[in-house]
Amino acid sequence: MEKPKMEAAVMDRPLSIRVEQVDIPEPQWDEALIRVHCIGICGSDVHYYEHGRIGRYVVEKPIVLGHELAGTVVSVGGGVTNVQVGDRVAVEPGVTCGRCEYCKSGRYNLCPDVVFMATPPVDGAWAEFVAVRSDFLYKLPDEMSFEEGALLEPLSVGFHAMRRANIKPEHTVLVTGLGPIGLLAMEAAKLFGVNELYGSDVVAFRRELAEEMGATGVVDPSQGPMEAQLSHLQGFMGFDVLIETSGNARAISDSIRLVKRGGTIVFIGLPAAETIPLDVAHLVDSELDIYGVFRYANTYSAAIQALSKGKQDIRRVITHKFPLHAIKDAIETARTHKDTSIKIMIYPDKHNV
Repeated sequence: MEKPKMEAAVMDRPLSIRVEQVDIPEPQWDEALIRVHCIGICGSDVHYYEHGRIGRYVVEKPIVLGHELAGTVVSVGGGVTNVQVGDRVAVEPGVTCGRCEYCKSGRYNLCPDVVFMATPPVDGAWAEFVAVRSDFLYKLPDEMSFEEGALLEPLSVGFHAMRRANIKPEHTVLVTGLGPIGLLAMEAAKLFGVNELYGSDVVAFRRELAEEMGATGVVDPSQGPMEAQLSHLQGFMGFDVLIETSGNARAISDSIRLVKRGGTIVFIGLPAAETIPLDVAHLVDSELDIYGVFRYANTYSAAIQALSKGKQDIRRVITHKFPLHAIKDAIETARTHKDTSIKIMIYPDKHNV
């Protein structure tokens, strides 16, 4: 008997992607089958599409990309008790082993055996349905949209960064790079009570959106040293916390000059260069705390609770919406219109666009 089919966007080689009919996955004993309502395009998806690899992860066979999603439970395996058919859920896309020292210590984002959606050879969720281990599903409150549920994945990166920085409401914060991760890092800072929040980016559209979303101020790093541009701030001695999301080598090097003594820097963006110079003498003399961020851990429930009680609308980062059958246009927009697009959302059911 032939298995039931669904539509999925399949990439077979760089710059080549099309919607095909593939088997609907069958949920295992501990899994639920999710009908995907919407799913975002991430920078990593664009990179795989454009280059066919990210570091040691190489696309060697056709793959379905996409890992930022929310949808509805349509069936469950026999061992699933935490969700039921009809539940609206956000999906955490990295399923970890649960047994290694990192999982047991709560830092499961460092699990060496994680199975992460859309990371070769694992398929992602640019499709009508996806099967997910149920403990990586999070129920959405009635007042929270599917779009907000899908954005919990990139928001979680910023949420995790705030925890790494031990952020406090009284801190002054600078976010360098105002793409999707940077803008959502600013939203995460607001969830932690931060009011004095600045951003920097070379793209005017992104700076304008950051201001519209409530940034205290924005800076264009292409217009000269940022220290000089920020000197108009009364008593400016540096920021308490700097969140670097751009991966730009200069931004990384300059970061230690933009935080005050005793300040904190969190690096999120991955640079193209393997080595980047840092003034270690200044770092030591200023007793700076520097952290790296790799994905996130234990963020979804906390972010859902914080968002449901707040007034901010993270959906403002969504600049474009496409049905799944227009996936080629969608990913080309993400690839070639970085100056006018932030987060692009895909909808398997065209009626939900």
